[in-house]
Amino acid sequence: MPVLCSTCTEKRAVLKRPKTGHSICKECFFWAFEEEVHQTIVAAHLFKPGETVGIAASGGKDSTVLAHVMKLLNERHSYGLELMLLSVDEGITGYRDDSLETVKRNQQQYELPLKIVSYEELRQALDRGAIMLKVDKICTGHNADDIAETVLMNVLRGDIARLRRCTAISTSSEGDGVVPRCKPLKYAYEKEIVMYAYFKKLDYFSTECIYSPNAYRGHARTFLKDLESIRPSTIIDIIHSGENLSIRDGVKMPVQGTCSKCGYISSQTLCKSCVLLEGLNRGLPKLGIGKHHRLHDKIISNQPLTEKEERKLKVVDI
Repeated sequence: MPVLCSTCTEKRAVLKRPKTGHSICKECFFWAFEEEVHQTIVAAHLFKPGETVGIAASGGKDSTVLAHVMKLLNERHSYGLELMLLSVDEGITGYRDDSLETVKRNQQQYELPLKIVSYEELRQALDRGAIMLKVDKICTGHNADDIAETVLMNVLRGDIARLRRCTAISTSSEGDGVVPRCKPLKYAYEKEIVMYAYFKKLDYFSTECIYSPNAYRGHARTFLKDLESIRPSTIIDIIHSGENLSIRDGVKMPVQGTCSKCGYISSQTLCKSCVLLEGLNRGLPKLGIGKHHRLHDKIISNQPLTEKEERKLKVVDI
């Protein structure tokens, strides 16, 4: 006997929601997913009528679903927003060039303006591209899994001070000249985003970046998936734990300053972009990976690194 949808109790259920465990039909799933994102937007007061909002578009499942849902909710609930797509070309051959073709198709499918910026033109390309477009806010496709992974990484590093920033649904930038960012998909499970894209037949790029498999985040992701298989609520539980830990009294937050090289915002002497570029220019690809803040003074003053330091920063896992 077929299982009926637990919401409408009429249609046949086609999936079991990872987030709630409910058996549900496609139409009820679409509505539930979309309205949950809407409730996240409303509860956090993410937007104001008349704002111009840039959607960070990579061509992947998260940004494609974000663009689709934002356009749909903007019309359904009369947000009064002007939406546009903003994409960054990092110049990764065989990955970003292909995914940008998906973004261009999305632009036609959703009939939204598109701006593509590259590292050859700008550092901090997403932020500066947003300033060029004069948008009021940037939406990113960070989902619940992404945020839970970041919470785990910060806890494992002992970096409790950064929990407030990584769990925040939006960033304020009053007076610092940076466009605020927000995460409408903060509480959306990655599995449900994939299901939504699949059942809606959305056009997205699914190839993984060639530089990501050995990243530290990959280990946090594997650990999180193992926990989720035992307890499905683990993802949301970790996010709530990060939110609660971040408001403890006496936790010192990173001080936001400016990069001594490019003058852009940074919580360190050198921003991540300048460290990465300096590493590439010096033939030290691992310079921007992990924490090497003790070497920043040497970089700023153009001091030579020791043979041991160079050897450590040249080694790349393949």
